[in-house]
Amino acid sequence: MASLSELPALRNYSKPFGIRFLEYIKKGKLSYKTHQAIVLIVTFLAYTCYHATRKTTSIVKSALDPQSPDVGLKFPWRMTYLSSPAEKKGFSWVLGDGWAPFNGSDGSALLGELDVAFLSVYALGMYFSGHLGDRMNLRVFLTVGMVGTGLFTSLFGVGYWAKIHSFYYFLIVQMIAGLFQSTGWPSVVAVVGNWFGKKKRGLIMGIWNAHTSVGNIAGSLIASALLSYGWGWSFVVPGLLIAFVGLLVFLFLPVSPESVGADKEEDEVGSPRKIGEGVTEPLLGSDAEIKETAVGFIEAWKIPGVAPFAFCLFFAKLVAYTFLYWLPYYISHTAIEGKYLSSETAGNLSTFFDIGGVLGGILAGHISDRLDARAITAATFMYCAIPALYFYRTYGHISLVMNIALMFICGMFVNGPYALITTAVSADLGTHSSLRGNSKALATVTAIIDGTGSVGAAIGPLLTGYISAKSWSAVFMMLMGAALVAGLLLTRLLVAEVVARISESRSQAGGSQLTSQDEELGV
Repeated sequence: MASLSELPALRNYSKPFGIRFLEYIKKGKLSYKTHQAIVLIVTFLAYTCYHATRKTTSIVKSALDPQSPDVGLKFPWRMTYLSSPAEKKGFSWVLGDGWAPFNGSDGSALLGELDVAFLSVYALGMYFSGHLGDRMNLRVFLTVGMVGTGLFTSLFGVGYWAKIHSFYYFLIVQMIAGLFQSTGWPSVVAVVGNWFGKKKRGLIMGIWNAHTSVGNIAGSLIASALLSYGWGWSFVVPGLLIAFVGLLVFLFLPVSPESVGADKEEDEVGSPRKIGEGVTEPLLGSDAEIKETAVGFIEAWKIPGVAPFAFCLFFAKLVAYTFLYWLPYYISHTAIEGKYLSSETAGNLSTFFDIGGVLGGILAGHISDRLDARAITAATFMYCAIPALYFYRTYGHISLVMNIALMFICGMFVNGPYALITTAVSADLGTHSSLRGNSKALATVTAIIDGTGSVGAAIGPLLTGYISAKSWSAVFMMLMGAALVAGLLLTRLLVAEVVARISESRSQAGGSQLTSQDEELGV
């Protein structure tokens, strides 16, 4: 039996059935650009579904635990007990005001523990998923992850009809769902990185990364719309959706140009590396003579830039995922113009944070491409997120319009660097010059960066579950501190990029002066 390290050499990709079907209809091979379009569309849909299932929990929180620390908070739901409350048995949720065991005084803490359990397993699983992703057929790997995610997301919702009130049931289901969710990000980034060179990668991936916000928005709207029929539907429907899209991935996703026999076009072979390497080899090597073997975990950590960006993402995702899991709950527990919003309205309103995130991801990608400065762009966005968070907490309650505007700005500055680091930066570092053209590090590097970030994503919601019970202002102080640290972690890379830009400007100015002198001398 072949060892794990020998698997890459033994893999024999075949064209997906869907690609064969399209070629049969066309009566000829698909073009390289057609394959690229298929990759972008299929991976976009795939990760949209991942985030839609992930967002559901934050919407349902207010239905599971509607108790508020604010005096006078009223919800339009009531809980009917069929037996004494002490026994916590025989509940009937008829648009009620909670679901045991989350409707007690420690409900927020229990929900926070679900979040940290999910995200902890997700973060740990990410490292293994990246390792396996570089050694397996990513199309099959991604399909298994999506179907598994759909199954366990649905099982969480089944607890509604089965009248399950055991905290440990929901905990175990969330943990296994987190394990399957970890297969997604390393896989989709690796596939997109295989098909797109560095030219305009930031902009392309910034637009493509809108799937994160689109998934959050879709998950919010679906879960909110189904909540009145019973919170179980808010889990089951997204679960079935991601399983269905997983089948589309299996049928249509071409993992790499080599897997479908597509010839890379000239502008996709790769642009010369720039960061002082003095080489002109492609970003993603296409030379068949290069023997590619999957890069080890420790070796991937040693790639220049991986560690700083990974730890920066730790704090960036701490902020982003606190909003992902707690924003609808925060909105429903905050008086806006002196009034409290229902869970459904709060869930719908929270989508403006994600809409801002779409714009932020595109802007961060485009700016980093134009400046050729990923660290400068990411750090600047994180620093701008600090005043944005302060203004949202301080003035968001004044009016609904003010809340939406400030929420949109927060989404733009919080999700911009998060999107940039998890896409373009991960793809850049996964094809770094130190790898000598080896593209078999994409999933591993992506998993290291996003896995480290996911540890922060687990800690943020957990701390929020406890801190919010005492003070939401303290929660926002924590988020502002995390944004500051995230920016500071990129200081060394930021300085290096500034020095490089100054050197380029001086060299260009010197070249212009020499040209002028040559013209004056008639040379």
